Amino acid sequence: MKTLQDKLSSILPASRVHTRLIDRIAYANDASYFHLVPQAVVQPNSISEIQALFKLSKQMRIPMTFRAAGTNLTGQAITDGILVDISKHWGNYTVEDGGASIRSQPGIVGGFLNNVLKPYGRRIGPDPASIDACMLGGILSNNSGGMCCGVTENSYQTIRSMTIVFPNGFVLDTRAPDAAKTFENEQPHIAQGLLDIRRRILESSSPRGRGDRGSAQNGYEGETLAERIHRRYQSKNTNGYSLHAFVDFDTPLDILVHLMIGSEGTLAFIAEAVLRTLPLLTHKYTALLYFNTVQDAAAAIFPLRESGARAAEILDRAALRSVEAVPGVPSILRELPPSAASILVEYQAPDAESLVHFQKEAARTLKKLRLLHDPEFTQDPVQQANLWKPRKGIIASVGAMRALGTTSLIEDVLFPVPRLADGVTDLQNLFVEHGYPEGVIYGHAKDGNLHFQINQSFNTQGEIERFAGFTRDLVQVITGKYDGALKAEHGSGRNMAPFVEAEWGAEAYAIMRDIKSLFDPDGLLNPNVLINPNPQAHVTHTKTITPVSPIVDACIECGFCESKCPSRRLTLSPRQRIIVQREIARLRNTGASDSPEAASLIEAYTYDGLDTCAADGLCAMACPVSINTGELTKHLRAEKVKSEQVAGWVANNFALVEKSLGWGVRVGHFFSPQKTQGSTKEKPFLVSVTEVVEKFTGTTLPKWNNSIPSPTKNLSGLISLSGDRALRGKKDFVYFPSCISRQLGTPKGDSPLSLAETLITVAQRVGITLEIPIEIEGVCCGMPFASKGYTQVYKATLHKALAKFLEWSEHGKYPIVIDTTSCAHTLRTCQDALSSDDLAIYQQMTLLDSIEFIHGTLLPKLNIHLVDEDVVLHPNCSARKLGLDGKMLAIAEKCARSVTIPLNLGCCAFAGDRGLLYPELTRSATRIEAAEVLSHEYGGYYSSNITCEMGMSEATGKDYMGIVYLVERATRKG
Repeated sequence: MKTLQDKLSSILPASRVHTRLIDRIAYANDASYFHLVPQAVVQPNSISEIQALFKLSKQMRIPMTFRAAGTNLTGQAITDGILVDISKHWGNYTVEDGGASIRSQPGIVGGFLNNVLKPYGRRIGPDPASIDACMLGGILSNNSGGMCCGVTENSYQTIRSMTIVFPNGFVLDTRAPDAAKTFENEQPHIAQGLLDIRRRILESSSPRGRGDRGSAQNGYEGETLAERIHRRYQSKNTNGYSLHAFVDFDTPLDILVHLMIGSEGTLAFIAEAVLRTLPLLTHKYTALLYFNTVQDAAAAIFPLRESGARAAEILDRAALRSVEAVPGVPSILRELPPSAASILVEYQAPDAESLVHFQKEAARTLKKLRLLHDPEFTQDPVQQANLWKPRKGIIASVGAMRALGTTSLIEDVLFPVPRLADGVTDLQNLFVEHGYPEGVIYGHAKDGNLHFQINQSFNTQGEIERFAGFTRDLVQVITGKYDGALKAEHGSGRNMAPFVEAEWGAEAYAIMRDIKSLFDPDGLLNPNVLINPNPQAHVTHTKTITPVSPIVDACIECGFCESKCPSRRLTLSPRQRIIVQREIARLRNTGASDSPEAASLIEAYTYDGLDTCAADGLCAMACPVSINTGELTKHLRAEKVKSEQVAGWVANNFALVEKSLGWGVRVGHFFSPQKTQGSTKEKPFLVSVTEVVEKFTGTTLPKWNNSIPSPTKNLSGLISLSGDRALRGKKDFVYFPSCISRQLGTPKGDSPLSLAETLITVAQRVGITLEIPIEIEGVCCGMPFASKGYTQVYKATLHKALAKFLEWSEHGKYPIVIDTTSCAHTLRTCQDALSSDDLAIYQQMTLLDSIEFIHGTLLPKLNIHLVDEDVVLHPNCSARKLGLDGKMLAIAEKCARSVTIPLNLGCCAFAGDRGLLYPELTRSATRIEAAEVLSHEYGGYYSSNITCEMGMSEATGKDYMGIVYLVERATRKG
């Protein structure tokens, strides 16, 4: 009898069918507080495969759920059936109508679409806070909101067309000229069903049962169902299906398109969508306004909105208190009285002239407000970023405050704007009543949309019951007292599905059930999301958070890190690594550490979690709580190290090892054919040999590739030359060529010069002397040992390097220039690994990456002749983490006709020797960036890290080299 895996493998290649325990656990969580382990995870890449999956789901009676980024907060992207991951193969897009619209598949990050549209001066309408992580599929399926889009610029208002795959296999491109006729002729029961529901809504005047209490209390008791629907969607509301589609439109096709928005993946699959774009608003006028009470702040919302404010974000005193210690936030936060509140207000305009109008309106409006302090507006982007820090830092600060084993819950509700202050007060009272002292309130007050954040454990029945009681009382307050929305922009999901009827009433809820049955009569597509008969669904299948390590315990599993991770398309993402580690820890804590499940996870994690983690740290840059999962990887690698004896020998004999590496590289070049431009498919001879040895020994060995540079041939001559100059008192900087540039410093391109020769040559052109110390061989920053988990050897190597630096720099008199950015990053961020004595030495040093040196010291003095070429850059991870990518771009723009940084810029995942040990990691990590680079012919390809240059050269078949080579070309005489 065929298993589920067998049947799925008859539809998809086995490489895109995942049934191992580690894969299923990795996808068991989304950003919500729910947990469901799928039976299989599949990654289709075509509509035909989607159709076949729908058919199999029906045949086997196994539910199916689509998942894009999995950043939703309501449990919409998990299942105990078949989970369909569309984040890997659904990323195509096309800009249309000169930027007036954009066509996109659902597996593409929203912020990326905005970057694509930026040259056109356009943007998409939805602006969720997670826009740099969430994907279009989720944005459409939730009708996601945000700071500014409100109800006029969201997906519902900006959708033009979509391609839909129905559960019965029918495919409809709603932009096709005959789409309406095709839909009505080939799916008459659905088309007519939509018209029948529209008629029911328009003709309804009967009492609506549950849900009337809120309407009556707020003066709406006489309205019809159609009037109620129309009114409620004048404000944000994503609780339940988009019933306003039946009121706003009168044809089956138009109703269908708009009903799909906000349907949370429960009706059909959106394979592609075309969105109308909006003007990019680049001019901003921002202030943080302070009020004595939250009531005063709430009273200011309506006049600020009327004055044209695009954003008006309210923060209660608890929210402000939670971010007082965040670096860069206004110091005044610590001085506010206990009752205070604030509003972050921002006006936005497409040009400076339009902004002047808003400045006048703001001045007129602010005179009428009861402010605690005089407002200070700014148009400076840096100051604006500091003003936004309190708002953006709340998730991190409250999440970091939570106790071990708890998760941070972020909910969103909507109050009528005139009653916003009362709503805030009621929420604060609920926090006190149910024991959530850390609860904070903030959100998009312009729309009456408030978020609140609490920390909750689901590890005991008592904690579950406490949360259930809180939710029950919350529902009563929102629906009964205010007739508000339980979900303004996050979608109903599993946590509010039991309460959709409480908000909408029996009649509207019955219509929603019929909508679900119309599209999905078998109830197999993302079941129990939005429509759920279980009154306890919001406290069913909840996740437990098992502590793993202080490095990652603050993780709230939001998934913001995933789009930055180089291994996400090959093995695991940072979030998934943490999820799997939490499951391993749970099994250990429950006495199941010897179980087959634990053994399976631990064994698989060696490759999926440790070997293929680049440990590049880009995840920390995207993480709301700054978690660097790479540090966890290094920690776990260290735990696996039984002895550091061999590593210690290598460190103690590093000069010999270095020379051996150089000879090995020479041998490799001797046995390997020359790479032909644009081709990387020929397998080098040494790779074949290595693969044979690996099979016999069971070990992983470095694989040769044709992009490996050659050793620096005349380093000793350079040392002698620079040393002689130093004796004549002309030393300006100490130059530290890293061990990788000493042994792999001569690139494969046209330049005959090594990296060291090139940097010295450019410096000489402005009369600056770089000294390479005589004792340079054998000195290393320690990064190779740190990344492999040899902690003590790393510290010892670092100690030796700092002692040399102290001597070479004459106790800090001369700055030290480092030519490899990853080494510069290691040395600039090594403080935690230093003893107190070494720290004192370190603090005397001035360590400069070569990018900083070129940009700050050489570039202003150089005589530059623009190179008449288009060039492309790969600012590597270390450059980005050090904030040097902007300086690299500025250098290139001074030297070349045009400069491109790929939109798909990522980490090459070469990660020292990781790209040699596991070349499949680099192939996977660079695939999309390489495709973008190869779509255009460039005259030069530049980075600032030799191993990254190797990775990108191997991926593209182009010769990447250090940015200093471009500077040398642009400053070459004649």
